[in-house]
Parts: sequence; structure tokens; C-alpha cells
Amino acid sequence: MTNTRIPVAIIGGGPAGLMAAQMLLDAGIAVHLYDAMPSIGRKFLLAGKGGLNLTHSENADAFAGRYGARRDAIAQLLQDFDATALRAWAEGLGIPTFVGSSGRVFPKDMKAAPLLRAWLQRLRHPAQGPGVQFHMRHRWTGWNAAGALVFETPLGAVEVVAQTVVLALGGGSWARLGSNGAWVPLLAEKGVAVAPLLPSNCGFDVRGGWTPFFRDGFAGQPFKSVAIALDRPGAPAWRRKGEFVATATGVEGSLIYAASPMLRDDILRHGSATFHLDLLPDMALEKVRQEVAHPRGSRSLSSHLKSRLHLDGIKSALLHELLAPEVRNDPAQLAAAIKALPLTLQAARPLDEAISTAGGVLFEVLTGDLMLEQLPGVFCAGEMLDWEAPTGGYLLQACFASGRKAGLGAVRALRGVAGSVLP
Repeated sequence: MTNTRIPVAIIGGGPAGLMAAQMLLDAGIAVHLYDAMPSIGRKFLLAGKGGLNLTHSENADAFAGRYGARRDAIAQLLQDFDATALRAWAEGLGIPTFVGSSGRVFPKDMKAAPLLRAWLQRLRHPAQGPGVQFHMRHRWTGWNAAGALVFETPLGAVEVVAQTVVLALGGGSWARLGSNGAWVPLLAEKGVAVAPLLPSNCGFDVRGGWTPFFRDGFAGQPFKSVAIALDRPGAPAWRRKGEFVATATGVEGSLIYAASPMLRDDILRHGSATFHLDLLPDMALEKVRQEVAHPRGSRSLSSHLKSRLHLDGIKSALLHELLAPEVRNDPAQLAAAIKALPLTLQAARPLDEAISTAGGVLFEVLTGDLMLEQLPGVFCAGEMLDWEAPTGGYLLQACFASGRKAGLGAVRALRGVAGSVLP
């Protein structure tokens, strides 16, 4: 077993950990970064596979509102490092960005790998002083009795005595890329308050499952140009237009992800959650009634709906899946269902399948620098904090901003420690 003494250890090589490393390196502090995986930024690279959505261009108030109950805590982080600052930082790496038609911000080449390569080059070879020392295949397993960090490695256990620590260990989704939530009991043993990790931006299983006909014929197909609405007692009505996909067990996709916190919480409280699906959001209910009630002669109902409303494929199939024959054959009830078809969900998909994670270390047990009050000198950043956000650049923005805050906090802590190992 080897034993190393260093000024700072960063555990986790995602955006939050790398940004913390950047802050410490810029302050002239020797940085050691440990990660369980063989290479850095695996989940970051996956997030950019279809186009790296770095952040969003909307105004600060709307941006902060995307973080729900944690709006105020994240707004504090964004005051110091907002979307404009993030774009300027990327530009400084030689990665220009642009604003897409939806307001989302992407690198001009849409890729994550060039940005990560440029960033790692800067971290490894700064203009002055030694670069970050990366220690791969080092899986953190907690602290020993003397307070040293303990890592499992292919060559055996390694102990590290660090004056400060930045934990950027991710949430609990996509465990194969490194975020497995194994840190939760390690912090809980130290008395740190952690909200349970829950799936966010996730799919759901429909109550009772699909029939074999619908599952085999339509799983993987999208519902395009639809809207979903949630009417929850004691909460504002919620409605949004977009699209989602039918899966073998239920539903997933951008529109479902946007509603996922509310759907998940309803399932946790009540055992199920129901939303209403508008299959024709651009057509008024009265117009739908008129078209459905139009005489159809010898045509089948499916042919009638296709002819009068251009309603066919998966939308028509869902009506047959969910509505009893007497409802489908009653024009008034059918029209009402086309505009507000109830779909009941019974479970969120497993945490490891989710795009991101809710829950984590409570902000209430952190200082303004994101240091754990229970463990002085230990900072937390990124998705392991208790926040969640929709897709659209909000996830990465908060990871970058919190990593920056924790890194600067570690700099201040080191400079205030007597005998600190500093240049």
C-alpha cells in the first residue's frame, strides 16, 4: 500500500471535477485528480454524441427557474459563471459556439471530443508550472481510520493524505461510465445529509403495460406534434407541446423528460401518475368534434379519422389501445379523448437508465463555497449535489458552475491553512 501527501485531491473526472482542477491549477496549486475509469470524461463524451449541448441562451431569470426547488442555490452559482461565461471559456479553448434555433448553445462542430481534448491539453500542460496529475483506475472507497483517502487500483490499495478534497462523483445514472452513486453511504457514514438519488429526465412504464399488438407494432415510434398536460392538486397546471417515443414498456423522450420530476414525484406519493395527451394540439376541440361527427358512411373508424383529421399510425393505435369500443364509437367522447387522452404511469424506469439524477448532498449542509460543514476541507460539486434540471444545457451549466465554485473554495481553504504546501 502506497501513501501520498498532497495539497488537494479531486475525485471525479467529469466537467465539475475538471473545472475545479482548472481553478486550482490557475492558482498555482499542484492538482491530483483521481477517477475510477480508464479515461477522463466518459459521460461527458456520451452527452455530446448527438451534439454537445453546453448551455442555453435564455435570460438569467428563466434559466434559474429551470432548477425548480433549487432555483436560489443554483442562481448563486450562475451569478459567478453563467452561460455567457461558459461560452467565453470554450472560446478560450479554441472552441467557438453558436445558438441553435431552440436557444440551445452548441460548439460549432457540435462535438464533445475536441473540447475535451483541448481542455485536457491545457490542464496537462499549463503555461506555467506543473500540470494536473491524472490517476486513472483509482476507485475511491472512503477514508481510513486516520482520515486518509483510500483508493482501489489494479495494483492494490492506495492511501492519499490530502489537505483539501473536491468530490465530483456524479449521480447514479449510467454506472458503466462511472456514476454509480457508491459515494452515498461513504458520506452518510460521516453524518452528511444526502437526499435519495432518483431518476430524472427518464422514461416511465405505463400501468398494466402495453398489449402485445401495440408493443410489437409501435415500440420505438414517435408521437410527433402532440402536447401533454398535468393537472395536479395544489400545483399550477402544466402543459407543453413537443414529442416523445413509445417504448416496449411505456414512454420516454424529450416531452416526457420535461415532465419527469412531476410524474416521478406523483408516483412516489400516490403510486401512479396520469397525464393527458392532446393528439392534435393545433386544432380546437370544437373543430375535432365536428370532424369526428361528420358522417363516415361505410368507412372504418381508422379511415375516417385519417381522412378527416389526418390521425393515423401510432396516434390512431393509441386510441384503440386505451379506449373502450363504446367510447371510440361515441363521437363526443372520442373527440374529448383525442384532445385529452389520459395515460397512467406506474413506475419510472431504473435509475441507471436515466439521463440524470435528482437528489444528492443537501445544499443546507454546505457552506457558500460548497464545503461540507460536517467535513471541513471537503468540497462537493456537480451532479452529486441535490438539484435537477431538464435537458437543454442546464445540466452541464450547473456542473461547470459548481465545479468552479468548489475549486475556488478549495483555493481559499488551502491559502488559509497553516503550513499549506503552496508555491
